Order: sequence, then C-alpha cells, then structure tokens
Amino acid sequence: MRKGSLIYLIIILAAVIAIIIFAGTTPNSKKEENNVKVENETTQEQNKIDNQNIVNNNETEKDETKNESTPVSEHGALKVKGTDIVDKNEEKFQLRGVSTHGIQWFPQYVNQDAFIYMRDNWGINTIRLAMYSNPNDGYNEQLHELVKKGVEYAKNAGIYAIIDWHILNDGNPNINKEKAIQFFKEMANYCKDEENIIYEICNEPNGDVKWERDIKPYAEEVIKEIRNIDTDAIIVVGTPTWSQDVDIVAENPITDYDNIMYACHFYSGTHKENLRQKVTKALNSGLPIFVTEFGICDASGNGNLDIKEADTWIEFLNKNNISWINWNLSNKNETSAILKNTDKTTNWTNDELSESGKWLLDALKTKK
Repeated sequence: MRKGSLIYLIIILAAVIAIIIFAGTTPNSKKEENNVKVENETTQEQNKIDNQNIVNNNETEKDETKNESTPVSEHGALKVKGTDIVDKNEEKFQLRGVSTHGIQWFPQYVNQDAFIYMRDNWGINTIRLAMYSNPNDGYNEQLHELVKKGVEYAKNAGIYAIIDWHILNDGNPNINKEKAIQFFKEMANYCKDEENIIYEICNEPNGDVKWERDIKPYAEEVIKEIRNIDTDAIIVVGTPTWSQDVDIVAENPITDYDNIMYACHFYSGTHKENLRQKVTKALNSGLPIFVTEFGICDASGNGNLDIKEADTWIEFLNKNNISWINWNLSNKNETSAILKNTDKTTNWTNDELSESGKWLLDALKTKK
C-alpha cells in the first residue's frame, strides 16, 4: 500500500472511533446532567417543605403562647364595684400574691423566671414591687428602671403588678410628695395601656399623720396626676397608723374618682380581732379594702409566728373577697421572709422555704 493511502486510512479510522466515543458518552452525560438537575429540584422542593414546616411550627408556638391561659388573659382589666374587685366579666375576683422586699436591697428577685415559677407552682396572680420612698432607705431614681422591668416581667407572665411607693420611715407622705408625683407620672405614662397595673401610692403612713389633714390631700393630688394619664387603673391609698385605721377613712373617703381602694396591713402576731372589727366596720360603710401587705409574725417582721391567727385572718379575707399580698420575697434573716438558706432566685424547693413560706403556699391553695 502506498504511503498516502495508509495515512488516509488512519484518518478515517480515527474519525470512526471519535464518532463511536461521542455517540456512547453523550447520552450518558446528558443523563447525568438530567439526574443532577432532578436531584437539585428535589432538594430545593424539600428545602421549601422544611422551611414551611419551620414557619408553621413557629406560628404554632406563637399561637400556643398567645392562647396560654394566665390570670390577666382570663380576667383582664380589673375595677372596683362596691367593696369588691371585679374582672372584665363583672365577676368578683380576688388578688393573691407576694410582695418583694425593698428592691433597692433585693433586686435579684425581680426576674422573669421567678414570676413565672410562682405563678405556675405557687398559684400567685399578683406581684407587688416594693420601692422604698425615703432616700435614707436607699431610694434613688435609678430604681424606676427596675420597677419598669418588674412591670414587663409581670406582663409577660400574665400576672398583675402593684407599683408600691413604699412609705415607712418617712412617715408622712407629704415629705416626699413631689418625688411621688414625678414617679407616678412616669409610671402612668409607661403603663397606661396595660391591663395588669395597680398603683399603691403610700404604703404605711405613720407617726403624727392624720387622714383628713395629711393623707387625703396627698392622695387626691397624686391620684389627679395619675388619672390625667391612666384613666381607670385601680389605685390603693394607705391609711393612718401603718395602714390600719380603715374605719376612720370610711367616715370621709375620696369621692371624686372611681376605682379607689384603701390599704389595710396586718401581722398576725400583733394584729388580731380588734383590727378585723375595724375592717368589718369599714366594709359595712362601703369602703373597698385591699390587704396589700401582711405577715404571719409580729409587726416587726422578725418575731414569733402566730399561725393560728394567720389562718383566722385568711379565712376572714377570703370570706369577704378581700385581696391579699404576703410580705416578703427574700432570703433576709427574718421570720417574715419566705425563703431561707438559699441564694436561688427561682425554682425553690420546699426545703428552701421558711415556715412563713410553707404557710403561704398552703394559703395560696385555699379556696374561697
């Protein structure tokens, strides 16, 4: 064979081989491409399904949170009707809860977990945020922010919050009246759209302090400032002699505003039938009373417990639909503190409760 013919034959064979290789591999390559395309489309579709499931789960969680039954969701905004607190359904309602100690000393108990824990495990529906009003007792304006945090925690937990201007050593509420007005204007602006807020404007007036001369004028001035902003929240007014002389107040109550209540405080080791008679007299006169603070020791907050008298008091309060708040949520070394031998700020065991704390849990479980 001539050299030129041999070269020509080699070229033809190479072309044939190339065609065979191309014909054999192209369909498979296209098939692989199609497989990859299908796999990508499947993955994308699965991702869409997964993402939608996440969205649905999130929406379910939101709905469950929204639909969770809490004291506030069930009873809504409260008001005073006669001597009773009534809820949004016009049904009688009783607030039961605990008070912090002075938040300037025990700020750690103002926390979300504690409020939810006490709601779910103890059965409270109210927290009282006690801020002492006397600068000599640690008052300063920075504490206002802690009160606001407490309000938010209570709102998130669906419980009621009492904002307590805790007059004690300052005795006469007029001593720090301007600070009180400033404080309650600030709080009213912050809370005016909430359903769960109660204002307590003077914890325990005491000393040479009279209802008509001192407390009533103070209360009317502070109430006016609150009502200019928050038109219908319940306001609790302290009464003479560490909030005991409710019978005197009943002779000349505040009449220009609705949803006003009056504080009665007792410590079962000191205050007994005589004070219950004063409360009964005031109720019979139509005065709405709120026990915004009580303990089961003596009035010092650190004496012997009188559990029998405390039981008598709780039976009396429940029978008359009088709301009550126990003093105090702290681990302070005193018999009125409901915690002992623990620095925990939530999830307390029974062994971490004082005798006052154990009694309180039983009282909270008592039905009216």
